[in-house]
Amino acid sequence: MGRIVVAGSGAMGAMIAYHLALLGADDVVVAERGELADGSTSRAMGGVRQQFSTAAEVVLARESIEFLAGLGPQFFRQVGYLFIATTPAGLESLEERRALQRELGVPVERVDASLIAGLAVDDVLGATCCWRDGVAIPKSVALEVLRRAQELGVELCEHTPAEELDRDVLVIACGPWSPQLAETVGVELPIRPLCRQLLRTTPIDGLPDDLPMVIEEETGFHFRRRDDRLVLAMTDPEPRWGYETIVDESLFEDRLERLARRYPPAAGASIGDAWAGLYDMTPDAHPIVGEIADGVYAACGFSGHGFMQSPAVGRALAELIVRGESSLDLSPYALERFESGAVFPEHLVL
Repeated sequence: MGRIVVAGSGAMGAMIAYHLALLGADDVVVAERGELADGSTSRAMGGVRQQFSTAAEVVLARESIEFLAGLGPQFFRQVGYLFIATTPAGLESLEERRALQRELGVPVERVDASLIAGLAVDDVLGATCCWRDGVAIPKSVALEVLRRAQELGVELCEHTPAEELDRDVLVIACGPWSPQLAETVGVELPIRPLCRQLLRTTPIDGLPDDLPMVIEEETGFHFRRRDDRLVLAMTDPEPRWGYETIVDESLFEDRLERLARRYPPAAGASIGDAWAGLYDMTPDAHPIVGEIADGVYAACGFSGHGFMQSPAVGRALAELIVRGESSLDLSPYALERFESGAVFPEHLVL
């Protein structure tokens, strides 16, 4: 098989390298242009959910949960993902997705949102939750997986462009920077960077330790607990395409008002800090996973879902590289789908 160079040390690159080593690949190098796990993974929200709108995405997330849970609660806490609907159309969407998710073995339940202490539910018509979903700190997970990979013999190279290394196999897992590397091997990847920002409040007294991720179905506004603060996110009014990661402070007041309305215990909090990161978006919001040229593989274009799907994709792609076939069906994620016009859009991009 020869030398395998994995380009990118975020959650995706870490999982691929780790699973390659588990499968017996004995010359694996992780090449990172910057510092380990310091790109998009370090700026991610850290939510892990199985509640997607398409079967293919549900399966990737479902197959990832067990691995993350096995890392222990210091890395991943299964506090649940609560979706709330405030309109009949929103409630119908929740129910349609719940039926699909349960068919695929994901234990999504109808729940009474008033069970969440402090949550304002006067306008809520219905809610669903999967208590096996949860939250993590993505950079910590990536670094732990890289540590385990290194113990298995994987070489970690910081400040090293992948194209400068000798290799027999190249794996492109650079998130929004993947197209530039793919161009060096003559492949065009239909990926565009989309700026998304996260806001973290000042400390809030009395936050429940088991507060789930809360998502408003109609608006996409969502928040999670991180230590004694809440992290908030929502789609920007206008998409911000490009590599610039500037925080738009003009949105702070609106986001705080939404938070105070939905979770009154946070009323009076302000924004303590904020940051922006990049989603690697594809035309259908599904990833590109598989062989894209002779000896070149890709795992990118995850459209904001890479961290939560990285364990399953890492294992599946490693199997494809080492064994020539995968235990998961990767055909829906083939690059060629864009040439044939086949799309199966994921609508639940948060």
